[in-house]
Amino acid sequence: MADIVLATFNARYEHCSFGLRCLLANLGDLAPRAKMLEFSLDMRTPEAAEAILMLAPRIVGLGVYVWNARESAMLVSELKRLHPELVVVLGGPEVSHEPAGQQICLDADFVISGEGELAFPLLCRALMSGQAPAEKYIPASPPDPAALELPYGLYTNEDIAHRVIYAEASRGCPFCCEFCLSSLDKAVRYFPPERNFAAWEKLLERGALGFKFTDRTFNLDIERAAAILNFFLERCRPGLFLHFEMVPDRFPEELFALVKKFPTGSLQLEVGLQTFNEAVAARIGRRQDSAAAENNLLRLRRETSAYIHADLIIGLPGEGLASFAAGFDRLAALGPQEIQVGILKHLRGAPIARHDAEWEMIYSAQPPYELRQNGLLDFFTMQRLRRFARYWDLAANSGVFAETSALICAGLSPFNNFLALSDWLYARTGATHAISRERLRGLLACYLTERLGQPAGKAEELAGRDALAARRRAASGAGRQVRRLEK
Repeated sequence: MADIVLATFNARYEHCSFGLRCLLANLGDLAPRAKMLEFSLDMRTPEAAEAILMLAPRIVGLGVYVWNARESAMLVSELKRLHPELVVVLGGPEVSHEPAGQQICLDADFVISGEGELAFPLLCRALMSGQAPAEKYIPASPPDPAALELPYGLYTNEDIAHRVIYAEASRGCPFCCEFCLSSLDKAVRYFPPERNFAAWEKLLERGALGFKFTDRTFNLDIERAAAILNFFLERCRPGLFLHFEMVPDRFPEELFALVKKFPTGSLQLEVGLQTFNEAVAARIGRRQDSAAAENNLLRLRRETSAYIHADLIIGLPGEGLASFAAGFDRLAALGPQEIQVGILKHLRGAPIARHDAEWEMIYSAQPPYELRQNGLLDFFTMQRLRRFARYWDLAANSGVFAETSALICAGLSPFNNFLALSDWLYARTGATHAISRERLRGLLACYLTERLGQPAGKAEELAGRDALAARRRAASGAGRQVRRLEK
């Protein structure tokens, strides 16, 4: 039994809910009366409702994100039909903006917008004392990180053994990229480093090896970033894996020197280029020195063992197919191990909406609100590019077909070369999902021989070397990657 249930749907089992743990850690005297439930997206609504109602709670706090908006809405509707007296409180980015037009917010009893660590306990105490607030929508001011209890002690032994451990050193972002909700919180707030170090030390002592930092701009404050890198360097051991999101054009020598010290397979740096088109970047409020970013990426690839995950976005207002292709080719020439090709999303509350009329932006009405077409990219072109992104993940980003993908992309335009493969794959399969690795291996070999004129023996040789390299990477742990699903 629990008076308060904190629940959410995670994208995958291996993803822990950092938000729920932050809420639970800050419930104070209410924490013993609360329980946390984490579901995966493949759990059916009745089973999720059953797990909650079995605990007979008075209050349910539900974390709602773009990846679980549909499942969350179905769950809230089910809970309120079964137990109308149950108080449902919503929080998370998906309901923090434009709540009035969302059915899930209409069905729920209260909606907290913003960071809820302090606002949620206050609401729970008021509800339990019979003093429910008159207002349904409750804005939460950004808390001082120094005033918050840290959540790291709530990671279980199972979490440590099998799941990604999320961590944060700061909140907020000083940049104004209009596609990102972080642009709304321009004040960067830092957690006291000594408290973080003590908490992370305990996790390491318990056997934690994989840490994904959620900071949007980890290297904004060079001194703080260097202190964290040094902390983990001093405790580096086989299997340690760290993921940081870096500002690509801000990499002084001090950081290069530290990154060089990390062994192969231990450090992944996510660098969001998003676009190389200067006019497009200026249009969406993105400040970026592309030449400096380009130089930094080259140095990171040539001088360090860090795994580089670089991001580009398809569909930004004013960027057509030729411009995106040029940007992709420019990035590919820098040699990052992974290029994450994302489709522009219109997240609720994001300022990117101001371009809708001028650039004829049309987005899906359903989460994750991806662009369907605009004035420069019609629907059919966007469909081709969506397939390109999916096949690129399967063939290139997976690391399973490294040499084969490199051969296919060789030439003046890796983008156009892989787009040709993408069109061919879709013509052959009519599908972008449920393609087994073995089937894809056969399709790639067929493409090499039928379309690129490679000898059958060459295709088989590449497939064999790719398979061997993939096995070695898996055995060493060097191929482990932590992907950011919320873009």
